[in-house]
Amino acid sequence: MERFAGKVVWITGASSGIGEALAHAFAQEGARLVLSSRRADELERVRRALPRPDNHLSLPLDLTQSDTFPALVALVLGKFGGIDVLVNNGGVSQRALAVEATLEVERALMEVNYFGTVGLTKAVLPAMLARRAGHLVVISSVMGYVGTPGRSTYAAAKHALHGYFDSLRAEVWREGVKVTIICPGYVRTKVSDNALGARGEKHGRTDATTERGITAERCAAATLRAVALGREEISVGGTETWAIVLKRFFPGLLSWGVRKMKFSGGSSTRP
Repeated sequence: MERFAGKVVWITGASSGIGEALAHAFAQEGARLVLSSRRADELERVRRALPRPDNHLSLPLDLTQSDTFPALVALVLGKFGGIDVLVNNGGVSQRALAVEATLEVERALMEVNYFGTVGLTKAVLPAMLARRAGHLVVISSVMGYVGTPGRSTYAAAKHALHGYFDSLRAEVWREGVKVTIICPGYVRTKVSDNALGARGEKHGRTDATTERGITAERCAAATLRAVALGREEISVGGTETWAIVLKRFFPGLLSWGVRKMKFSGGSSTRP
């Protein structure tokens, strides 16, 4: 059964990791895709590997360049006639102590992880409201609930996304627009390799926790299921997702556990 047959699905961060897995999962279910990230060559690699590659569009996009979004949205609407699902997946993680991270890097992290997502959503939303139909999907993180050493600004951005999109959901549901927030735990991608250090340098290695994470394909499958069912929010991953439950019902216990975590040399681990 193709749950998304003929639907137009726009995915940011589509050139690797969860975004690439989402592209394959949606395409397998009949969706027509708009694939966006900064890397045009990698987007084309992904597009060519999809079923019916000519049905899909590679559309390079930089989440820090929000002034370009209206023209890109117009291009997509001109080609496909509408946007059924926007998957806000693009982002960059962090590996830096708060006291060491420069304000410039912290602003850059917020620009990509928060303002870029909000900006593209605001550019797409009028077309969804006009049709009285659409689905906004946000790939957040367990960090949307829990802050740990070395992730202060990344966690702040994810917390902010929850506040924004929970409020937006309450505003647009009468107009037929849905909002789903996905909270992955550790996923085996290049997220830690590409994470920014205190002065903007790349972390450059895969953390042990990331290596033990679930596959991007499993995360994508859970996301499609949540979108198809119209779920407001899900978590997906291993035992680390229980941190969300602890935060809600046993915050002191969670705080004790987080204080036991160490951040040394760009990785946060338990002793």
